Amino acid sequence: MITLLQSDSFILDSLVKFVETSGFMAFFAPGGWKYIVMIAIACLLLYLAIKKEFEPLLLLPIAFGMLLTNLPGAGMFHSEFFAGGHVDWAQFAAGKAGLLDVLYLGVKLGVYPCLIFIGVGAMTDFGPLIANPKSFLLGAAAQIGIFATFLGAYALGFEPNQCGSIGIIGGADGPTSIFITARLAPELLGPIAIAAYSYMALVPVIQPPIMKALTTDKERRIKMKQLRQVSKVEKILFPVIITIIISLFLPDAAPLVGCLMLGNLMKECGVVDRLSKTVQNELMNIVVIFLGISVGATATAESFLNEKTLFILALGIIAFSFGTAGGVILAKIMNLFAKEGNKINPLIGSAGVSAVPMAARVSQTVGHQYDKSNFLLMHAMGPNVAGVVGSAVAAGIMLAFLG
Repeated sequence: MITLLQSDSFILDSLVKFVETSGFMAFFAPGGWKYIVMIAIACLLLYLAIKKEFEPLLLLPIAFGMLLTNLPGAGMFHSEFFAGGHVDWAQFAAGKAGLLDVLYLGVKLGVYPCLIFIGVGAMTDFGPLIANPKSFLLGAAAQIGIFATFLGAYALGFEPNQCGSIGIIGGADGPTSIFITARLAPELLGPIAIAAYSYMALVPVIQPPIMKALTTDKERRIKMKQLRQVSKVEKILFPVIITIIISLFLPDAAPLVGCLMLGNLMKECGVVDRLSKTVQNELMNIVVIFLGISVGATATAESFLNEKTLFILALGIIAFSFGTAGGVILAKIMNLFAKEGNKINPLIGSAGVSAVPMAARVSQTVGHQYDKSNFLLMHAMGPNVAGVVGSAVAAGIMLAFLG
């Protein structure tokens, strides 16, 4: 009888312990509602990625990483291991790190964004930019959204390093946003990454009203001369020269620009096709998975459910809007000094944000609405790829002043 009672007591204690340690109990603890809200937000983002196809290649793993990190009791990510901008290596050595802690090291150390830039470079054709160097100016003008948003965030009370991370959303470049935020304000990584990739998916919605408001019907119908043929030698020299010049002026931009140009050199030189195809496909896909999951892991209830997140989402739209307007307005200004026949269609200025090639397609689509015989895509690709370089340069400036 005693043995049976002891056995029943052991089973009962085990069941009680099992229930107490289950994740469900955390929902009923003080603040447990936050887990429910974060899981709901993660499911909403999964819906947007799958059903609405909002940047699904990155939004889906980000959303699932958010889901994993907000499952109470799973212990997959510990934000305290990375507090103060440093890595608590003792916790890793003691075997206390979770899976997402390990994957997050690639973000924290700046590895994943740079690897993605190699793939982006291998998929980028800088020919339109080389053929029309004025596109560099349009790409640079579109970065005004970064610095305008920096000032806006500062006015709202954010710290300077956080302002730099928020402002970089205006570059419409997800990997750059992650690279900068991991260095300057890792506590904002989740909201900034989600804002950056969500708004990149909304470029076809955000940009056209701004483009139409800032241009006249006559300006939208401007036809541009066909671009000249760019030689292979020019395409090979371009990534080497750009890497040297930008890295000497802005050493902090060297990791992003160098990796971008390395990928492009692989593509253009024609002697490492196997490597070029690998970085465009297998490497890119693997890194995107790791990057997305680990970035999503930072979106904990503590870092996400606060007024700062709402401000970041609002500032993200402002950043995109200013970036779009900056490129269009500079194109209009350049036309004041251009001879008849050499004028720029201002619509291509909006492509200066580095959402490649989506922003260039938007320029083509809007222009085509007013003149079916007008083809702006290749002209828009010039400022579009210039925007990729421009956002990396802006990132280097932010790191130089705030890092």
